[in-house]
Amino acid sequence: MPSSVACRSLRTLLMDGFECLPVRCSASAPAPAPFLPHRLLRLCVHLCSAKPRRPVSKNLPFRQKSSGFCSYSYRPHVPRNAGALPAVHPTVDKRIDYLKSKLEEQGIRCGSGKPGKYWRNLCPKCQGGSSKERLLSFSISDDGWLANWMCFRAPCGWRGSVRAFEECKIGYAKTIQTLKLNDYRVITEIDLQLEPLCTELIAYFAERSISAKTLERNGIMQCKQDDQIVIAFTYRRNAALVSCKYLASSKECWQETGTEHIFYGLDDIKQASDVIIVDGEIDKLSMEEAGFPNCISVPYGLPAQSSKELHSEDEATKFQYLWNCKEYLEKASRIILATDAGGPGQALADELARRLGKERCWRVKWPKKNAIELCKDANEVLMYIGPDKLRDVIENAELCPIMGLSHFSNFFNEVDEYYHRSLGFERVSTGWRALDELYNVVPGELTVITGVPNSGKSEWIDALLCNINEARKWKFLLCSMENKVRDHARKLLEKYINKPFINSRYGESTERMSVQELEQGKKWLNDTFYLIRCEDDSLPSIDWVLELAKSAVVRYGIRGLVIDPYNELDHQRSSKLTETQYVSHMLTKIKRFAHHHSCHVWFVAHPRQLQNWRGYPPNLYDISGSAHFINKCDNGIVIHRNRNANAGPLDRVQVCVRKVRNKVAGRIGDAFLSYNKTTGKFEDWHDGARTFRKQRR
Repeated sequence: MPSSVACRSLRTLLMDGFECLPVRCSASAPAPAPFLPHRLLRLCVHLCSAKPRRPVSKNLPFRQKSSGFCSYSYRPHVPRNAGALPAVHPTVDKRIDYLKSKLEEQGIRCGSGKPGKYWRNLCPKCQGGSSKERLLSFSISDDGWLANWMCFRAPCGWRGSVRAFEECKIGYAKTIQTLKLNDYRVITEIDLQLEPLCTELIAYFAERSISAKTLERNGIMQCKQDDQIVIAFTYRRNAALVSCKYLASSKECWQETGTEHIFYGLDDIKQASDVIIVDGEIDKLSMEEAGFPNCISVPYGLPAQSSKELHSEDEATKFQYLWNCKEYLEKASRIILATDAGGPGQALADELARRLGKERCWRVKWPKKNAIELCKDANEVLMYIGPDKLRDVIENAELCPIMGLSHFSNFFNEVDEYYHRSLGFERVSTGWRALDELYNVVPGELTVITGVPNSGKSEWIDALLCNINEARKWKFLLCSMENKVRDHARKLLEKYINKPFINSRYGESTERMSVQELEQGKKWLNDTFYLIRCEDDSLPSIDWVLELAKSAVVRYGIRGLVIDPYNELDHQRSSKLTETQYVSHMLTKIKRFAHHHSCHVWFVAHPRQLQNWRGYPPNLYDISGSAHFINKCDNGIVIHRNRNANAGPLDRVQVCVRKVRNKVAGRIGDAFLSYNKTTGKFEDWHDGARTFRKQRR
């Protein structure tokens, strides 16, 4: 056979899907007649195990086989099971088609999604919630072997995966709150197909008085999404791309899923002592036009009118960016809140001030853009009045009302709100009508509770927290050192489900809570309460408890703290302080925390050993340690349970309100409740049609 024919024959055999690299061909050096069939036979044997063709690289470790006619480089593949021929693999296109069909079966529309990219869509399980957010992220690998998906909407968490020609594996992931740093997606401008702004978008920003120079410095880009060009705001930390938020011409906005939540413009506040916080990326650009680059924007706002009534199912995720950027904000001594003038913007400012500490927060007053309307944000001030006026707004920002030296004018807004809402003053009902006339829970106050041992102090506090959570969805931090976690969980679950945790020990036929009710109650426990527990046998100090409480306010948005009881804390006071002075300093720290973070604190303190006690309720001055417990608290309550059958029913509990500093919140007096031993619930005490209440004179 001529050498040219041999080369063509070999190429014909090798070109159909296998690697082939001609190295040398010599027509002038014919080989012996039997050599060519032998070489062809060896090559054909290897065809079954040769690896599919890939782009040839000089760096790949090819083996060379040479003959007098032609030399070829090829890479044989040795199967794991040498005794069996390897299966013929489907092509990449067939694998991708199969994976797309499997995704379509799950309700995931692939459209024109390309392998190797992350795409998003509405989750077919949760439909994006009420806001219709496209938080389902899915991808297909480049080689077509694997497809996976996950919904990053916290209440959903639906996820799954499928390999080529295998069945889908489906489950539910933990919510986005549990993402750790290593779990976040790593994204780049190339992955997101970002590109510089076009002339039309630069003109759009120019109409809003934002220059091209500012756009370039802040990394504003564009990309194509669903056949339209959208604006891309790049979120960066240390110049590295962390997340990206998109704005369409329809004003719809969304963020890359699975990425870390941080402030927009975070690198601009490194080592800054003054920080401005706005609630929109365009407002941040407007601040820079006015000469304030030390400005950051929250990645998303709040969707309701008042922060005190906002507690959605996934509320913790709404402030995750605060926790992620905590070290940046800790260095700031002055934080100016320049959020929108509307209800959601002011609610966001209230919540940020409460979490960051009102003592270092300032608020702005937006000027009028005409005779009637106020400017609603920084960009409107820049557009309608100019950068000079925007500078004046920031420079004339006013302190948030805090304890300290100030003018009354700083508090006039609060005074007006107090006046106009005097009949509906911001106070939270206890859930018992008899007690609401005497005591209401006011954010930022300290309530001291006492009572003789086994009078039901802790049980009553647990019932109170359950009532408040049912009415207002508050979240609480529990520092309860006398309770085992499992026992405390049992008591709370019984009050929530209104059924005994185990079969009743009191001869009642009340049905025990079912497994389904237990699972529902466990979810409620996890969403409502957070615990402070010592990892070892040491006792916690009050400073340690308050430091953790501050973190819980920032991270979880707690509204109430329970410290139960005083004698279980570590009280290593200085030898220069008497116990009375130590108690005074401790209560001052607690009140300062409560006031600055609008967090109500319940502090349980046992009375000293009473001599010749005859069953009557103790007084607040009987608390062991110091009279400052009654002097410094905002509210003082004694819980007393009747122990004498001759004196009245044994299930009657007397709630003695002995001090109320704020007369709008209540007054001194006694209320009576009934206690259900089976479920641990408290109810208003009724004797026929009459409710027992006794006014203390």
